[in-house]
Amino acid sequence: MRLRTDLTHRHTVPAQSEAPSYLHLAANVAGLDVDELAAPAEHDVVVDGLRLHYLDWGRRGRPPLLFLHGGCLTAHTWDLVCLALRSDFHCLALDLRGHGDSEWSPILDYGPDAHVRDLRGVIERLALKRPVLVGHSLGGLNAMLHATTAADELTAVVLVDVGPDPQPRGVKRIADFVMGDPGVGSVEDFVERARAFNPRRDPRLLRYSLQHNLRRLPDGSWTWKYDRRGLSAERVASVRRSLGQLRDRAAAITCPVLVIRGADSDAFSDEQAAGFAATFPDGRWAKVDDAGHTIQGDNPRGLIEVLRRFVAEIGH
Repeated sequence: MRLRTDLTHRHTVPAQSEAPSYLHLAANVAGLDVDELAAPAEHDVVVDGLRLHYLDWGRRGRPPLLFLHGGCLTAHTWDLVCLALRSDFHCLALDLRGHGDSEWSPILDYGPDAHVRDLRGVIERLALKRPVLVGHSLGGLNAMLHATTAADELTAVVLVDVGPDPQPRGVKRIADFVMGDPGVGSVEDFVERARAFNPRRDPRLLRYSLQHNLRRLPDGSWTWKYDRRGLSAERVASVRRSLGQLRDRAAAITCPVLVIRGADSDAFSDEQAAGFAATFPDGRWAKVDDAGHTIQGDNPRGLIEVLRRFVAEIGH
């Protein structure tokens, strides 16, 4: 294991040498054929004084796809999707502020406006020309809010299982999981918690991916890596208000938009996805079978197929 430290918190992540064996296993489990088992390069970029971490899967010069994870996840949630698409695209995945290996906000500024500022800064610093933004859940909210003022600078936006007026039952289930007592324990303890929340996931894959979202404490136990100081019922209500405003702002997003839902998602229905897509000047929607809210983890192969069809359709 390799250790990194910064002024905000201390954490441990799997060594780079472990990535090929994990990716090989994950690709086999997902039924993916990939050209090359390549691990991403890790980089940092500073935006308005805050250090943000991102994964770069190579192929600079090819059409860029920028992936944004959901709340309490990390950039590594997109590993298999980026691995499969890197043959044709320049795939990058960002750790949102307070998540993964990005810095925590010293003033607990985790509102949508802060995330959008980060996103705008990352695109500028990395000189990404007309990227496709792919955002899951909170990442989708951030992508769409950015697109309301920068649609002409984007090729397209993909919103993964996110939209206005999410299903209350699904929202409560997710909120209960991420806002519950974090506790401490072994990696295996967290694997069991994650499996109880989402039984679809292979425990072997969870064990590796969770290590990117856990930090080791001085006594040897583990806890969540993301900044839990910003979690509160008020914060959840703020995000829901922002989601509720998305429909009214959709007309400003003139680039192509794809809304995707997991067929088994309890947060977002077919009717909601179709209705939401219809509010965009150039919107459409798709469904991925055998997937709940976290489509990229539940059925990456299905998500990859939908993404490939969409980018081929828009000519990216």
